[in-house]
Amino acid sequence: MNKRKKYVGLEKRKAVAGYLFIAPFILGFLLFMVKPFIQSLYMSFCEVEVGAANFTMHFNKVANYYFAFRTDPKYVSLLGTEIARMVIYSLAIIVFSFFISLILNQKFKGRALVRAVFFLPVILSSGVMLGLESNNQLIATLQQTVEDTTTGISVTDALQTILRTTGVGVKAFEKVFEIIDNIYDVALASGIQIIIFLSGLQTIPKSMYEAADIEGCTAWESLWKITFPSISSLFLVNWIYTVVDFCMRSDNEVIDKIQTVMIENLNYGAASAMTWIYFLIVIAFVGITGFIMSKGVYYYD
Repeated sequence: MNKRKKYVGLEKRKAVAGYLFIAPFILGFLLFMVKPFIQSLYMSFCEVEVGAANFTMHFNKVANYYFAFRTDPKYVSLLGTEIARMVIYSLAIIVFSFFISLILNQKFKGRALVRAVFFLPVILSSGVMLGLESNNQLIATLQQTVEDTTTGISVTDALQTILRTTGVGVKAFEKVFEIIDNIYDVALASGIQIIIFLSGLQTIPKSMYEAADIEGCTAWESLWKITFPSISSLFLVNWIYTVVDFCMRSDNEVIDKIQTVMIENLNYGAASAMTWIYFLIVIAFVGITGFIMSKGVYYYD
C-alpha cells in the first residue's frame, strides 16, 4: 500500500513538473494568440475592406472557401503537391535521423565532434544566423560559385536513365532520387530529431543487449526486438514535430500563395480561408497518423 502511494505521489510530481514546463507556452497562447486566432477564423467568412487606418469586415458566408477551392486556379493543386511533399520528406527525415542516431550512439573517436556537426545545421538555420547568412555578401557569393561549378552534376542521373529505359517503378524511384539529390535539405531538417532519438537510445539499458547476445540474438534481431520497442514513443514525437516543422518551411508554396493573395491582392478574407484550409488539413493529418502510430507505441515502466 505504501509503495502504491509513493508511486502515485511520484506520478503527481512528474505531472506538476510537466505542467510547469509548458506553462509559459500556455500563458503566451492565452494572452497573445487566442484573440488573433478567433479573428482569423471570423475573417475567413468575411469580405474585408481595407481603409486608410482600419478595416471593416462584412460577413459573406463561405464565399472565401468557394474562391479557394473553385475560383483560384492554383491553390488546390499547390495544396496537393505540398501535402504529398510533406509526407515524403517527413518519412525521409525520420528514417535518416533514426539511422544517424544509431551511428552516433556507437563508441568511436571524435564522437562528440560528429554529434556537434550534425546538430550544427539547427544553429545555422535559427533566426539570427539565418538573417546573418541572408545579408552576408560573401556567403551569397560562395553559394553562387558552388551552384555554378556543380551545374548539371547529379549522382543519380545514370540510374534514373536506366530505370526510365526499363520502365520499372519509375515514379517511385524518381521520388527516391529526388530525396537523394536533396539530401542536404533532409540533413538540415534532422538535427532535433537526431538529438531526440539519441537521447532515447541512451536510456536503453546495456544489460538488455547483453542478455540478447547471450541468447544468440543477432544485431538485426536486437534492433527490432529491443531498440524499436524501447524508443517507439519517440517516433511519434519526432513525426509530429517533423510534420509541423515542414509546414513552416520558407519554401512552402502554399504559404507563398497565401502571402500573395493577402499582400499583393489585398484579399485578406480569401487568404484567411486558405490558411484555415491548410491548417485543418495538416491538423487532421497529424491526428490520424498520430493515432495510427500510437497503436504501435510500446510504453514500459
